[in-house]
Amino acid sequence: MLKKLRMYLPFVNAGLQEASTYRANWLFYILGDVIGCFVSFFVWEAVFISNGGESFMEFDKGDMIVYIFLTFLTGQIIGSGGTYDIGQEIKDGTIAMRMIKPISYNSTFLFQELGNKLMEIGIIFIPLVAGVEIYRFFLTGSLQFDIAQFLLYLVCCVFAYLINFFFNISFGFTAFVFKNLWGSNLLKNCIVGFLSGSTIPLAFFPEVLRNVLSVLPFASLSYTPVMIYMGMYTGWDIVFYLGLQIFWCIAFWGMSKLIWKAVVKHLCVQGG
Repeated sequence: MLKKLRMYLPFVNAGLQEASTYRANWLFYILGDVIGCFVSFFVWEAVFISNGGESFMEFDKGDMIVYIFLTFLTGQIIGSGGTYDIGQEIKDGTIAMRMIKPISYNSTFLFQELGNKLMEIGIIFIPLVAGVEIYRFFLTGSLQFDIAQFLLYLVCCVFAYLINFFFNISFGFTAFVFKNLWGSNLLKNCIVGFLSGSTIPLAFFPEVLRNVLSVLPFASLSYTPVMIYMGMYTGWDIVFYLGLQIFWCIAFWGMSKLIWKAVVKHLCVQGG
């Protein structure tokens, strides 16, 4: 096991070097997400003002603000660019160099992304968590941070990232057939953002629809970790949703293997 891990350490280092070398591009990407986060904040601020109160659909204003910023943080942690990267490599021909290596194709992407994540988490994770907790302290007058909930949140984020990674890899493999995924990737991101609760909390949906969406894999990406952090899932709810995350993680891992075997024979490089 350790020998195999050592084989992939260069990809972690490559991810770190990529993030540091193209730091201006990386910073602008983060800035765009930050702006989107504040746009969401002002939209929901307007919703609460128009509602004429401090509560809306069982969320008070303070909870909604915490939800917005935790959703942004979670999105940064679990984000995966596998779909885009695979499409680009097929277009420019660099996929050939990755495929001739005697190692797992999926794992090279995974460990390279982990390198990017280390840079990302190191810069934004601690300041944002601290900011959320300071806000909650001034909002309630007491320290709301719960180490058990925080650790469970981190565990959820690990599973959420793996679900997102294998889902994006599976979607990216369709580029072997369709050649270009730019438009479909944008559509996919919009749908996933909506179904994961990133755009609108699932608690705001009608009960029947909410119950359906909560067991789909997309709720495991953002909604489940955030609700655990905020203490809105407790006891058996946590056990159930963690188990659901593990199930979807295994399901998408298996699906990525099946799709890879089905589409690799259709590879047609457009560049290189």
